Amino acid sequence: MALSAIIQYRREAMGEVKVEIELENTLDRGMALRGLLPDDQVRSFKVQVLADTGAVMLVLPQDEVEALGLPEVRKAVVKYADERTEERSVAGPVTVRVDGRAATVDCIVGPPNSEPLLGHVVLEIMDLLVDPLQQKLTPRPESPFLPELKLK
Repeated sequence: MALSAIIQYRREAMGEVKVEIELENTLDRGMALRGLLPDDQVRSFKVQVLADTGAVMLVLPQDEVEALGLPEVRKAVVKYADERTEERSVAGPVTVRVDGRAATVDCIVGPPNSEPLLGHVVLEIMDLLVDPLQQKLTPRPESPFLPELKLK
C-alpha cells in the first residue's frame, strides 16, 4: 500500500473527535452558591464540540455565548487555519465539564451557528488527551482520577 493511501486511510478511520460537554455560566453559579440566584436559574446546557488540539482556547458560537449570558471581557486577534486573522470578542467566565473533570475559562466568541471547538488549553487544564482511534477524550495514564497540573 502506498504511503499516500495509508495516510488517507488513517484520516478516514480516525476522523474528527466530537464530544458532549456541559457549559455553565460561572458567575451565575457563584451567585447561586451565595443564595442570590435559585439553582434552576443558573444558565447551563450540553453541547457537542470538536476536540481540536489545533485550537488554543474554547470557541463558542455567538448564539451559545448569548444563551449562557456571558459578558465580553476583552478582545483578541485570532488566526485561522488558512492564516487569516480577525479581531474577536472574548467572553466568560464559563465552566466546562466533561467526563467528571471541569475547567473554568474564557472563550473566543465565534460567528453565530459556527462549530464549537474545545482547544488544547482547556484539554490541558482538565488533563485530557484526544484519542482519535476511540473517538473520545481520555485522562492521561499518569492521572486517571484527578488532573495533574504542572507548576514549574
